[in-house]
Amino acid sequence: MNVAGALEAVSLLVITGTMGAGKSAVLAEASDLLAVRQVEHAAIDVDALALAYITSQKSDDLMYANLEGICRNYAQLGVRRFLLAGAVEDRPELERCRLATSATAIVVCRLTGDIATLRQRVMARETGIRQGDYVARVERLNAILDGANLEHFRISNQDRPVTDVAHELLVRAGWLSG
Repeated sequence: MNVAGALEAVSLLVITGTMGAGKSAVLAEASDLLAVRQVEHAAIDVDALALAYITSQKSDDLMYANLEGICRNYAQLGVRRFLLAGAVEDRPELERCRLATSATAIVVCRLTGDIATLRQRVMARETGIRQGDYVARVERLNAILDGANLEHFRISNQDRPVTDVAHELLVRAGWLSG
């Protein structure tokens, strides 16, 4: 890494929301919008970093260890903008995201939608043995996120094209101009 890269601020944009809010879809579309404009960044679906069952370690600890390693690899390539998608439930989790990315500037966006729609999305997506658990978690997680109040702004992801939601996200975060 060159000296100019070392002095450049590291920006973190966290996309949070309850299950079914569209975090992963908006993350992917925001990444595509940035790539089309040749804005260097890394887009990471944090929840996907802990799909495992290991009795010797808490899955959150493993997830953040994985995130740190991935972010370190991107940083060695000069990446200074990180988009993360995940249901960040409290300030300590947000701090773990900041530490993993070495971010000096953080923006948190919460995706929202009608609870019934979010449940439907989860039911359609999660067709396996834990479907009921995941559908039930939609409302509980939404309440947790309400209490945490971590977001700088909210965006409705209800009955809108994903490109519009992702574009609004990037503009409001200051990563793209209107």
